[in-house]
Amino acid sequence: MNEQQKKQPYNRPITDEAILKVTKEIVVKFIEIGRVTPGNFEENYERIFNTVRQSAKELS
Repeated sequence: MNEQQKKQPYNRPITDEAILKVTKEIVVKFIEIGRVTPGNFEENYERIFNTVRQSAKELS
């Protein structure tokens, strides 16, 4: 890759599917360490999803 290609920003749209996949991976990790349980899944999933979506909007 030449220098000009390295300097160009990578402008690929962030899809809803990508946001869902990232959210899923984060939730799975939180389940593994015990931070997310069946009793608090809905609340945590929604918060994580909204955070990932907001971060993605800021990058676009």
